[in-house]
Amino acid sequence: MTQTIATSVAQQRQAAVAEALADIRQTLDRHPIDRATLAVVTTRLERLAAQKALFSRADFPPPAASLGVGASTRYRLNAGDGDEGLALYLNSINPGKTTIPHNHTTWAVIVAVEGQEENRVYSRSDDGSNPDHAQLALVRELTVQPGTSIAFLPEDIHSIHVVGDQPTLHFHLYGKPLERLSGRIGVELETGRVVNYNATQFKQSEVAA
Repeated sequence: MTQTIATSVAQQRQAAVAEALADIRQTLDRHPIDRATLAVVTTRLERLAAQKALFSRADFPPPAASLGVGASTRYRLNAGDGDEGLALYLNSINPGKTTIPHNHTTWAVIVAVEGQEENRVYSRSDDGSNPDHAQLALVRELTVQPGTSIAFLPEDIHSIHVVGDQPTLHFHLYGKPLERLSGRIGVELETGRVVNYNATQFKQSEVAA
């Protein structure tokens, strides 16, 4: 009986994810990629996040405490769609996780099922002429949590900082799979040094059932 229930939940989850992504693709097909369009995408993803029973910590466990502060696991929810087009992940990150500021080179939407992730959004204050160095200015801070989401255009720059006392369960939706975004940059705030983000910071995703 327990196995049957688990199979049913997995099937419901797969169907709900497929329906949400189909709706999002329709939106993207009809409108240019701008902040207004991403607001519509965000609203649709928030509807998916509201189906919390489909995205439990039992099915998407956080990293073991033994892995240390800020350990993270990223689950790909639509791996069957392959390496092109939309990629939806569910991130489970322990408190204490931080990243250096980085871009994505594609649009991105972050929506919470559970937990808090502080996002610090930056603008470049230099002219971008030196590929090895960048000067950043903090523009705003926003904590992504249930009911509060954030979206980014391809060259927007942000860092994440997992706060609170529980691991996150957050959707991260991208225009292309993260594994293919080889041109992303990260910026070391203390020195301004620019690094290749995927090459120095990125780890592979898990495939969700």
